[in-house]
Amino acid sequence: MDADIQQAGRGAYWQDLKVGGKVKTFRRTITETDLVNFISCTGMLETLFVDTTYQGAISGRPVPAALTFSLIEGLIFQTVIQGVGLALLDVSIHPKLPVRVGDTIRAVVETAKLRPTSKGNRAIVTSHVAVLNQNDEIVLTYEVTRMQAGDPAKA
Repeated sequence: MDADIQQAGRGAYWQDLKVGGKVKTFRRTITETDLVNFISCTGMLETLFVDTTYQGAISGRPVPAALTFSLIEGLIFQTVIQGVGLALLDVSIHPKLPVRVGDTIRAVVETAKLRPTSKGNRAIVTSHVAVLNQNDEIVLTYEVTRMQAGDPAKA
C-alpha cells in the first residue's frame, strides 16, 4: 500500500553514494552524565576521568576518545546508515585534540571507497569521518568500513 512512499530517516543505499560525497551529522553537547555513564559501563575508571581534582596535562573534564567516537557513531546510526547498515568491518581511530564535558561535537562523513559485492545487492563502503568541536577544530578522525545494503529496486 505505501511501498512507493519514501521512508523518513533511512540512510542512502550504496548505489546512491558517490566517492567524495559528504554529509554532516547533527551536533551533540557532551554532558557530565554522558561521561559518568560511559566510564561506568565500560570500566574506564581512569583517575583522569573520575577525579575532578586531578591536575593533569588536559584542563577541564576530559572524556575518552572512545566516548567521542561512540557518540558520533550514534548520530551516524540514527541518520546516515539507518536501515542500510549491515555490518561493521573495520575502524581506525585517530584522536587529534582533547574533548571535554561541555564540548559540542559533530562530524563530516565522506565516502572514500565503494566496492559492490558479487552477490546480495550489497557493497563495502569506506568512509572518512572528521569529528569537529564547537570551534570547528578537528578533534578526532577515523576511517570506517561497513557493509551497506543496496536498493531493492536495483537488485
